Amino acid sequence: MITPMRVFVLLFNARTENEGIHTIHQAGRDKILMFESQDDAERFALQLEAQDFLVPTVEAMDAEEIKGFCESANYDWEIVPADGALVIPPEINVEETNWQADEDENISPSDQTLPADDSQFSDSELDSIRSKLEGLL
Repeated sequence: MITPMRVFVLLFNARTENEGIHTIHQAGRDKILMFESQDDAERFALQLEAQDFLVPTVEAMDAEEIKGFCESANYDWEIVPADGALVIPPEINVEETNWQADEDENISPSDQTLPADDSQFSDSELDSIRSKLEGLL
């Protein structure tokens, strides 16, 4: 029997309806880091906090589950070995996350409306809408 490989990932709003996973954007793609060591994941989370980024929760998960999620969301993934070099977050973080909490937690995604005018959306608005729809999957 093969034992599933346990890795540690960074989650925001863990175990809520608005849960999100930390990604790094490189070469036009999003990548999820899977840490073999809980200590390394916690160190990375503290570095994010030091950069005034939102504070994530370190969660243990099955590596195959994360890989499956990455395939379905078209994300890349990387295993950060426990005996490898220290991983440092990028110095530049996104201004707005894809899963920002609603001002009113009683508003469901289906209750949200898009702007009524006929103008085209900017790329950032389209990316935000796309991310919210992907979050519904």
